[in-house]
Amino acid sequence: MVALSEKSLTEKVLAGERISPAEAIELYRRPLAELGQLATARRDLAKASSYGNRGREIVTYIIDRNINYTNVCNVYCKFCAFYRTEKDEDHYVLSREQLDQKLDELSAAGGVQILMQGGHHPKLSFEWYLELLRHIREKYPQINIHGFSPPELQHFASLFGLPLREVISQFKEAGLGSVPGGGGEILVDRVRDRIAPLKCKSDAWLEVMQTAHELGLKSSATMMFGHVETIEDRIEHLGRLRDQQDKSGGFTAFICWTFQPENTVLKVERRTGVTEYLRTQALARIFLDNFPNVQSSWVTQGPDIGQVALKYGANDFGSVMMEENVVSSAGTSFRLNAEQIEGLIRDAGYEPRRRNNWYELLN
Repeated sequence: MVALSEKSLTEKVLAGERISPAEAIELYRRPLAELGQLATARRDLAKASSYGNRGREIVTYIIDRNINYTNVCNVYCKFCAFYRTEKDEDHYVLSREQLDQKLDELSAAGGVQILMQGGHHPKLSFEWYLELLRHIREKYPQINIHGFSPPELQHFASLFGLPLREVISQFKEAGLGSVPGGGGEILVDRVRDRIAPLKCKSDAWLEVMQTAHELGLKSSATMMFGHVETIEDRIEHLGRLRDQQDKSGGFTAFICWTFQPENTVLKVERRTGVTEYLRTQALARIFLDNFPNVQSSWVTQGPDIGQVALKYGANDFGSVMMEENVVSSAGTSFRLNAEQIEGLIRDAGYEPRRRNNWYELLN
């Protein structure tokens, strides 16, 4: 027999009502299949409001390319296997010719966006970044520049001695179209101090999003979990995202993925498994009642689990991602083309549709 409190919580979820952190803990402990059903119900409510009744049938994806303009970084995150110092032989900064080749390949594949992120390079100038943005906008006006994570933007403000708003404003004027949610990890400073002590703190990450949203730039939000955080930390992270969305309303989607430990300094007792990934994503869909979209993470979980995640609250299959360097540096490497993504979406019982960064349907 279902207890009264559990029954009322289920009814609350199915009605689309907001749940508390304590209720989130209760939901997290429920059977996985039940949590998936509740997350799917919340997904259907969100998508019906976005695309009408047919929204329940649609799963979107985008054709874009990750471009890491440099791998030089001086914050030395313990969970990262990608960064290099200027003393390492394999450090780089992309030339304009290398960048153009990547963008030409993306354009030929029908791509509409680049996800452009790098490390915290200590020597590139403010004008170097502005010229980079202007070059892409002028030569590839059809490509949205989804670029520079909040820690990078805070790094730029500090390095160049400029207010954060001025940095983002000038970047937008030069061609920046939206901001990725990278560097969020877990928005609990006790956790951040253990895994990335030199990276910006939680409030600074949120400050970037508030400022970007005020300036008219949309952004995504992320969570990288399965390392030193607790379940309560994950829920605090989700709570901070939900509060920020209440204030500024500029998040388009939430993406979570599990820590990939290979080749990193940060060691864990056990690798976070598929069940915990699906459970966490489902809870996020229910808790983040003001987020319209949740993206499955096939890049870290693999195509099959990415497909299963569509039954645990996700309505988006992410990106074709012609290039990915950060996760693959940590030992995980999956690749899918548009045809394969559409096949996985159809086999899961949904209609595949291409989108842009703002979740407008393209086909």
